[in-house]
Amino acid sequence: MVTLRRYGTSAIHPFNFRVILKLSPPEDLCSAWLLGESLHPVIFVFSVFLLAAPAVFPQNANLPTATPSPCVENMPGMKMCPDTTAPAMDHDMMELMQNMRPQNFLQQILHHSSSGTTAEPNSTPTPMLMSMRGKWMFMFHGNGFLTDTQQTSPRGGDKLYSTNWFMPMAQRNLGPGEFTLRAMFSLEPATVTGRQYPLLFQQGETAFGKPIADGQHPHDFLMEIAALYDLKLGSKTLLSFYAAPMGDPAIGPTAYPHRASALENPVGTLGHHQEDSTHIAADVLTVGVAHTFGNIGVKAEASGFHGREPDEFRWDVNYGAIDSWSTRLTVQPGKNWSGQYSYARIHSPEALYPQEDQARTTASVMYNRKFSKGNWANTAVWGHTRALEDNGKQNSYLLESLLRFKTSNYAWLRMENASRTNELLNGTNPLPPNFQEEPLAHVQAYTFGYDHDVDVISHLRTALGAQVTTYGVPDVLKPIYGSHPIGVSVFLRLRPFGDKNDR
Repeated sequence: MVTLRRYGTSAIHPFNFRVILKLSPPEDLCSAWLLGESLHPVIFVFSVFLLAAPAVFPQNANLPTATPSPCVENMPGMKMCPDTTAPAMDHDMMELMQNMRPQNFLQQILHHSSSGTTAEPNSTPTPMLMSMRGKWMFMFHGNGFLTDTQQTSPRGGDKLYSTNWFMPMAQRNLGPGEFTLRAMFSLEPATVTGRQYPLLFQQGETAFGKPIADGQHPHDFLMEIAALYDLKLGSKTLLSFYAAPMGDPAIGPTAYPHRASALENPVGTLGHHQEDSTHIAADVLTVGVAHTFGNIGVKAEASGFHGREPDEFRWDVNYGAIDSWSTRLTVQPGKNWSGQYSYARIHSPEALYPQEDQARTTASVMYNRKFSKGNWANTAVWGHTRALEDNGKQNSYLLESLLRFKTSNYAWLRMENASRTNELLNGTNPLPPNFQEEPLAHVQAYTFGYDHDVDVISHLRTALGAQVTTYGVPDVLKPIYGSHPIGVSVFLRLRPFGDKNDR
C-alpha cells in the first residue's frame, strides 16, 4: 500500500510530501513468500513489466514536427506525422524526437536518459521505447538479469539472483522550457535474497546490522523520483533544474547500472563506494548551466543533498535534511567524447561510521563510437575518498569497454584497482568496540564477458551470456582468500528497445 504523508516545510528540507510504502507481510517474510527459495515468480513479474512496455509505448506513435508535412518513414517501422494540435516545439527537442538520439550536447542534456543529470557522449545509443500522447512524450527503458554466480576461495559464495532496474519518463513543453518527470524502480529487494549477492573483495553498507563483506547490496525499490526543467537561454545555452526526493546529485560519472560500457555486466563494481555510490541519495536539488562553444559543450552544476547512503531496508523511502553538497564540471569535445570532474563534501555517508564525514573527488572520461552493425563504448574512472575525521584516503580506478558487433554480439571487459580497508579482515562479524577503519591494500579485478541477443519477442531483447572474473590478491589477504580466486557468472538478460539500431 502506498500513502502520502505531509511534513512541515523548512528552508533546508523543501520536500514536504513523503511517499510511505507499507508492506505486509514484512520484508523478509514477503521475500520468502514471493521467492520460496526460487526466483522464478519474481522474474515472471519483472518480465511482465518488460513485456507490457511495447503495448504502453507503441513504436508507430505520431511524433510532432515543427511545420506540417506529409508523413514520412523516418526509420523502419516508424512514421513521423505532424500533430497540428501540438504547441510549437523547441527545435532541439523536435530534432531529438525525430532522430531518437541526441545530435549535440544540449540535446544530450534534454534527453535525460542517463542517471541523474549526468551526460554520456552524444553518439551513445540508448535502448528505449518512445511514444507521443497528446502534448507528452513518454519513454521507457530498463535492464534485467537473472544470474547464477559461482566463486572459488574460502570467502567465495554461490547464488542465483536478479539485478534489475526500469525507468519510465515523460516530457513536454511547459512555458518557455521543457518539463520532465522521471522515476526509476528496482525489484532487487525481492530478487536479491539475504540483502546481498556474491562479489569477492567488495565492502560497504550493512545487512541485518552487520558489515557486508564479499557481497554487493541490492538497490532500493525506489531508486529515483525526479522532476527536471530545462530553460533555453539563447541557442547555445541551457539552464537546468533537478529536484528529487530520491535521486542522483552532481557527483561522479554516470552510475554503473546505466553506463553504456557496463550495460551487459550484471554485477557491481568494486570501486562503487569511491566512484558513484551517491546515485541513490535523498532530497537532491541541482542547478546547472550548459553552453556550447562550436563543437565543444561545457556544463557546470552544483547540488545539495542528504549525505547518508540508503539504509538496508530497501523497500522504504529514505529522507533527511540537506547536509551535503557537490559540484561537477562536464566537458564534451565532440559527439564521441565526454569527461567530468567532480567534488563533494558528504555528511555521515556510512551507517557503520556515523561520526565520519567524507570528501569525495571523481574524474572520468568516456569514449563512444558507432559503426556499421555495432558500437564501442568505453569508460575510465578515478574515485578518491578522504575521511575528514582522520584523513584516511582511498583510491579506486576502473576501465570498462563494451563492444557490440555484428548487431547481436557483445564482448566486454572491466579492469579495476580498488583500495580496501581493514574492515575486510573482519568479514561479516560485528565490528569490535572502538574499531578504527584504516586503508589496508589494493585489490585488482579483471572481468571478461560475452553474450548474444536472441530475437524472440518484438521490442524485447533477450540474451544469454557469461563472464569470468580473476583477481590480483595482495599478500596480506592471500591467507584469507587464496592466491587465485575466480568468479563465474552465467545469466539471462532482458531489455526493451525501440529502434533496431539502439540496443
